[in-house]
Amino acid sequence: MLTISDNKHYLLEDGKPFFWLGDTGWLIFGNLTEDEAYTYLRNRAEKGFNVIQAVLIYSTEGMETVNRMHWGAAGIYKTKEYWEHVDRIIKMADDLGLYMALLPSWGSLLKTNVITEENILDYGIFLASRYKDYSNIIWVLGGDIKAETDDFQNIYRKLGTYLKSATPDKLITFHPFGRCSSTMWFPEDDWLDFNMFQSGHRRYDQCNLGAWDDTDNPSYYGEDNWKYVIHDQSISNKPVLDAEPSYEWIIQGLHDSSEPYWTAKHVRRYAYWSVLAGACGHTYGDNSVMQFYTGGYDGVSYGVVCNWDEAIHHEGSGQMHFLKDIMQSVDFINGKPDDSLLLSGQKEKHERIAVFAGGSFLIAYDYLGNDFTLDTHNYTGRNMWWISPVTGVKSYIGKCSSDSFTAKKFAKVEGDDTDRVLLIK
Repeated sequence: MLTISDNKHYLLEDGKPFFWLGDTGWLIFGNLTEDEAYTYLRNRAEKGFNVIQAVLIYSTEGMETVNRMHWGAAGIYKTKEYWEHVDRIIKMADDLGLYMALLPSWGSLLKTNVITEENILDYGIFLASRYKDYSNIIWVLGGDIKAETDDFQNIYRKLGTYLKSATPDKLITFHPFGRCSSTMWFPEDDWLDFNMFQSGHRRYDQCNLGAWDDTDNPSYYGEDNWKYVIHDQSISNKPVLDAEPSYEWIIQGLHDSSEPYWTAKHVRRYAYWSVLAGACGHTYGDNSVMQFYTGGYDGVSYGVVCNWDEAIHHEGSGQMHFLKDIMQSVDFINGKPDDSLLLSGQKEKHERIAVFAGGSFLIAYDYLGNDFTLDTHNYTGRNMWWISPVTGVKSYIGKCSSDSFTAKKFAKVEGDDTDRVLLIK
């Protein structure tokens, strides 16, 4: 059972620290057979993921659909067979030690009036009745939507309040539109247990692209996803995480095929930056995997480079657990971001050095491999390692022996994997 830590910043599982390591498997129910779902879920479980974000209803009649299952198109959601299929996949995930972070619907169903304030409670009653006894469910309202109208907020408040009363043992959150956070609409709502933001898929220079997913949100941070963590914790005393950063192998900015792709080095940076800013975990995503792409059907693409069964092996997905391992090796529940330890001063954008520390440990993430100096006077006598976020290899430095430590510029002969982690404990 998942609960919130006493300091309100982290999650606990049966009273012990729980580091959320999620994957966006949005369309698993509509696009995978049960054998395929097992392959995907086992792949993720063996890589250290513990949460799968998935949507129950993505599209309905009259809407563009990405469903490719044998029992039909959007109308599957009315069938007994579909929900039994969902049940079996959720049970499969539970057997593999995975939580399912379930979105009752994608946000588009509110925009098209498929889901309304008049019928949302009927759907909530159906979900609560069907899944109240499942132990591996987290409710995620929203689904890539700005709840900026009173009608939308009323719908989500009605559903959230009901699910909290009917399934009190399950945590509830909200997945927002790109470059937005749940704190924009529900900062103090009692039914919402922790916050999510979607830092999205744009670079620093891609604030406005003249596309459908532009937003007038004044808190546009570009690639600085760590700023959402700081912002959200300043206005809502709840755990928070990046539920949708840039996906591995998706076009930067989504829309222009001439733009480069986000790759493993980028998704690592988003993960370390947000977690070391105080997030309660992180969600990874791969463009092909999130839609379970096989070609031959309508819907999302954004420059997919391969089918999902190849994409599950992309290197970024195998590197996320190194961050989880590092965090679980220390008392992260009682840690905090601490730029004051940077004697060389904090820098901007890609030159940022993320520092997270507690009384018995210090973690620093350096994306570019540049020089930096840390105040280590509280850590003398403790062991020090360099850790590769690419391979997970720990390289022992020795014991901390002075009041400061200077990391020399990282010499890299080949490639561009310059990021590194310093661990003192």
